Amino acid sequence: GMTCSACSAHVEKAVSKLEGVSDVNVNLLGGSMQVDFDPAQQSNDSIIAAVVASGYGAQLPNAQAQTAGKSGSAGVPDMKEELAAMKRRLIVSFIFFIPPFYLCMGHMYGWPIPAFLSGHENMMTFSILQLLLLLPILYMNDKYYKVGFKTLWHRSPNMDSLIALGSTAAIVYSLYALFQLSYGFGHGDMALVEKYHMEMYFESAGTILTLVTLGKYMETKSKGKT
Repeated sequence: GMTCSACSAHVEKAVSKLEGVSDVNVNLLGGSMQVDFDPAQQSNDSIIAAVVASGYGAQLPNAQAQTAGKSGSAGVPDMKEELAAMKRRLIVSFIFFIPPFYLCMGHMYGWPIPAFLSGHENMMTFSILQLLLLLPILYMNDKYYKVGFKTLWHRSPNMDSLIALGSTAAIVYSLYALFQLSYGFGHGDMALVEKYHMEMYFESAGTILTLVTLGKYMETKSKGKT
């Protein structure tokens, strides 16, 4: 669950507070931790519990992984698998990101917009379509929310927390604007429709998640090469 140096520093701090622990070294790049401790005061399970309590996860390397580590190939299959998963996330995110980006930004550049999505009378269709296109992006990138809100709950926010909060704020406000838009159409209040029809930020949430995933993919690829 570590994504930045703040994560590794928080894990080190959580484990170093344990009685009997003399040294902690967390390797963000390798996703590993080495701990020197007194077995009479602490155990592997208690150290893992401290990591979990801080909002992250840990497990002991098995014998096969330790053997692979001696030959310098530890973690390579996992990195390839992680990179493949990131690539799938990125492809799906871009597939569902491009249409709302085109629809929301196209009018600024004079791009042709389908007639059934243009004009105030079609704003409900336009807004609901944005929401539907956002859902696959949210599903593919749910890790930001799982990790981000978990670390926030444990009072150790990281970069995923910022992503989760930023995109959630855009989604929640857009849902509020969507309800206001619906109310305006239902009560013939076109002034309300005009006020909220430009305050949909579903595509902004999709942009945040897609571009961050692009950065994460490049980061993961570089980490794998390293």
